[in-house]
Amino acid sequence: MAKLYLLRHAKAGWAQPGMRDFDRPLDPTGMEEAAATGAIMRNCGYEPDLTLCSNARRARETLTGIANGVDTGRVVFLDTLYTEDAAFYLDAVRTHGHVGSVLVIGHNPMMEDLTVAISGNGEAGALDMLNHGFPTSGLAVLRFEGSLAQAAPGKGYLEAFLTPVTI
Repeated sequence: MAKLYLLRHAKAGWAQPGMRDFDRPLDPTGMEEAAATGAIMRNCGYEPDLTLCSNARRARETLTGIANGVDTGRVVFLDTLYTEDAAFYLDAVRTHGHVGSVLVIGHNPMMEDLTVAISGNGEAGALDMLNHGFPTSGLAVLRFEGSLAQAAPGKGYLEAFLTPVTI
């Protein structure tokens, strides 16, 4: 059984004049969210073998924040997780799906779109939480029969959906 963890980056501050959106850092709340997410991942045993992380500053800082609480495995940074759509995210998971579990740290609307697309079924509470949106530091935990290289729409089971409110 394979696990896929989809984590939207923590809360970022607004861009300062002359700053690119790509370079926006986490704000103090976002730093707290990332640390809390790392702690809950550790407490739940959510430790990926591989992390695919957007190269945007706020995603990299989220990775740093959660890494203080949980082993994130080998990390691959991808600029394309900032610019591409949910279909690309799924392709990236499949490409790197030869490991047992993958964490993707990315952006909305891609995270929400991918989670909805691949969740064929799930825990009632998790599905209900997901129906209310995918907030910053939201973490979807999906399991798949077989390898993530075979992940496809409707084939995942949404085991948990954690938000900063539940963390």
